[in-house]
Amino acid sequence: MSENVLRLENITMQFGGVVAINDLSMRIDEGEIVALIGPNGAGKTTAFNCITGVYEPTNGAVYFRGKVIAAAHPTGKMKRMYAGNDPEKFKGMHVKMTPDKITQMGIARTFQNIRLFKSQTAFENVLIGTHLRRTSNVFSATFRMNAKEEMRDRMRAMELLDIVGLADVAEEKATSLPYGKQRRLEIARALATQPKLLLLDEPAAGMNPQETIELGRFIQQIKKDFNLTVFVIEHHMDLVMGISDRIYVIEFGKQIAEGTPGEIQNNQAVIDAYLGGNDE
Repeated sequence: MSENVLRLENITMQFGGVVAINDLSMRIDEGEIVALIGPNGAGKTTAFNCITGVYEPTNGAVYFRGKVIAAAHPTGKMKRMYAGNDPEKFKGMHVKMTPDKITQMGIARTFQNIRLFKSQTAFENVLIGTHLRRTSNVFSATFRMNAKEEMRDRMRAMELLDIVGLADVAEEKATSLPYGKQRRLEIARALATQPKLLLLDEPAAGMNPQETIELGRFIQQIKKDFNLTVFVIEHHMDLVMGISDRIYVIEFGKQIAEGTPGEIQNNQAVIDAYLGGNDE
């Protein structure tokens, strides 16, 4: 696992006077499951939004498979760090890719608050995800020249529904499904985009203990079957400790720890962040 699939370098995200992410750096190597944890409001989803093009970072750069997908104008610390004695070196480095372009590159995500197409069926939600890889254009679609591609995508959508255990509810409206099944449907839609990196934002939210155990097995299985690298935000520590190769911990937007599950469990800074420091 020597190749960095994702790398964040000195990412800062500031909203007016509020610093949501503060000089955050991390890496995710190919084939890993890496977790990002921290108390509520620590900046975890903000980090995901910087990676996926929802937010443009105030400072720093995001790399996916060696290519810059987001970078702020190099000022202050970033300018000194990158430019050194050559202030023109990173002139024009500013990069802002849109979420759809980042998805096309191979990054897919789910959301903390489920975002399905409410008026569409489970099947249609997954089918929409397959459209990202379409090669047909408006002309070919107008003259029904893309029938073969449409059939392929429909078969793929049904295959993904079967993989996530939702084939029997393919024609039901997405919002009529139980919460746990909506979570799986959102993952199926993400898989339909053929990602190399899958970002899961609190996938176990709202699940009971048995569903959480099953989700952990499911994440490990799709990682293997789809040759994925997985980056997950989660509050269920049993799930995090059970599936993660490495864990990053942030508090108030700043990294306070990084290591294996065993190292994180015994890290005093992490214990203090979650449980409160020892007054004595």
